[in-house]
Amino acid sequence: MPKGSCGATIQTFSAARRARAVIEVATQGSQGRDARLTLRPPRALTAAQFMWLFLACTALMWAAAAMGWWAGNVFAPLFAVLHSLLVGLALRAVWKSGQRDEVIAIGPELVEVRRSTQPVPAFRAHPYWVRLGVGRDGERVTLSSSGRYVEVGALLGPAERMELATQLRALLAAALRP
Repeated sequence: MPKGSCGATIQTFSAARRARAVIEVATQGSQGRDARLTLRPPRALTAAQFMWLFLACTALMWAAAAMGWWAGNVFAPLFAVLHSLLVGLALRAVWKSGQRDEVIAIGPELVEVRRSTQPVPAFRAHPYWVRLGVGRDGERVTLSSSGRYVEVGALLGPAERMELATQLRALLAAALRP
């Protein structure tokens, strides 16, 4: 566990131990009562690999368009341009969707869930009143309090959700310790 300059401890958890962690846990204080979990969707490719994928798709399309043009299809280069634009826009949208994250802050006074897509917290409550709910086989992980609930970790796979539930259970218990 690498130590930060302000007494913070950061652990990263991932089923595949990728370069970019799926669940990043940062705790502060000697007893680890203040914690911040950052959840990110798993990515199979790096940015460079994603660019190579786009270049390979585009090169194959242009090769097919060149053969079509050579065979007499004068519209093949036009379709190759349109195809390249559509594939590029689709891959860009997929890459952007992978940049979202979810931050769960757990302290002795407050549990807060923030999503990068929402300007306000999705959930706020005192840790004493927060209950952790885990669906069978890790299909859902929820935090609830006073009749309100929020699903957390929906962008993770089932194995990572079970890992998240274990981490949340331990951090909620640590926040309640005197």
